Amino acid sequence: MDKNTKWLAITGAVVVAVVIVGVAVMAGRKHNTDDSKINPGKSSDMSNMDTSGSDSSGSSSSDSGASTSSPAATNSVEIKDFAFSPANITVKVGDTVTWTNKDSAAHTVTADSGSSDGPNSGNLAQGDTYSFKFTKAATYIYHCAIHPSMQGSVTVTE
Repeated sequence: MDKNTKWLAITGAVVVAVVIVGVAVMAGRKHNTDDSKINPGKSSDMSNMDTSGSDSSGSSSSDSGASTSSPAATNSVEIKDFAFSPANITVKVGDTVTWTNKDSAAHTVTADSGSSDGPNSGNLAQGDTYSFKFTKAATYIYHCAIHPSMQGSVTVTE
């Protein structure tokens, strides 16, 4: 086999692998959305999340696109299938939320505002956890800095 043929074969294999991974990721996202309908206590559907923006404090600046269902009352968020689950939670001031990465890919928990009063985990490998204590009432919109389509929110109440 000459060098050009080897190069073509390697390039073709890489393209096929990228397509397969892309299809698997999209299937996982579809699966998450369907799971929230099958398991009513599980809220992984991000279509009802307010992503309209946030001010410098990390609180939401708009009610447009507000959720039609209330956020889950929990202090734990799993990162799996390239999604935060549940995507939207509510806690009280002083509560600590813990995120656990159950994916084989690295993820982050990064406040959209970039402010110091929101979560900022850095890279989390599979099995890693990150905890953040919320000290101010607000809605904190966050995402994965590696995979920006992954989004979630923590509503902190008095």
